[in-house]
Amino acid sequence: MPPIIRKADRADLDILIDWAAREGWNPGLDDAPAFWAADPEGYWIAEEDSVVAAALSLVRYGEAYAFLGFYMAHPDYRGQGIGLALWQAALGQVNGRTIGLDGVVAQQDNYRKSGFAYAHANFRYGGDVRCTEPPGTELVSVSPVHVPMLTDYDARVQPARRDAFLREWLKSLPTRESFALIRNAEVMGYGTIRACREGHKIGPLFADTETAADLIFRKLVASVGGGQIYLDIPEPNAAARALCDRYNLKPVFETARMYRGPVPDLPLGQIYGITTFELG
Repeated sequence: MPPIIRKADRADLDILIDWAAREGWNPGLDDAPAFWAADPEGYWIAEEDSVVAAALSLVRYGEAYAFLGFYMAHPDYRGQGIGLALWQAALGQVNGRTIGLDGVVAQQDNYRKSGFAYAHANFRYGGDVRCTEPPGTELVSVSPVHVPMLTDYDARVQPARRDAFLREWLKSLPTRESFALIRNAEVMGYGTIRACREGHKIGPLFADTETAADLIFRKLVASVGGGQIYLDIPEPNAAARALCDRYNLKPVFETARMYRGPVPDLPLGQIYGITTFELG
């Protein structure tokens, strides 16, 4: 019998995040509320004998763009075509949107068979970092009053607006903090740091200049007292690679950013840290 394919519920998302941790993706401790807010209809599972056998997310941002992630099968159900059946069912529901993904390099050829084209590499960097907090008053802790202006800024460096996602992602929590660089009432960049299963991950880190990115990075690291820090960067951004070198971050692994449909014209020079490999 074919697997039962259905939309995931909120409890299923917790299972997906645990699977991601098992696969070594090191998710954040409080990622689920923001992931779910981004698109509650964007998570899929396949069941065999009432057991979750495979999973996938296809989160829609507006009418023109979606991002695919969490594509996994339970080890007991691999090689049986369950993941492929789920893939085909989910991709049939995006109504002509451009779809992005960050896939493992070894799977690029399989993604190409489904119409995805390679855009560029992304690299996760990691290492033990200690930073002194930068001086000045232009770096501010993000509060709800800042969210509309940060959402507008975010839309300039992303393929689509992410209002619902950012309302949750930018909340200050014991495990998460965001800072924005605001100069003359204009956003020059912002970033978020969050506790993960291992260490802390920075994402996003968007900035107009290399100096702004460095200031925000230092503020984020100082806010958690340093330690094991991870940052996911687009490989074409040489200034982001230089930032990683400056703080002795080393490559951990590589993904392939691929798109099905028109490739978004993103200002990669302003993207010093990708938000997440799961949701783009």
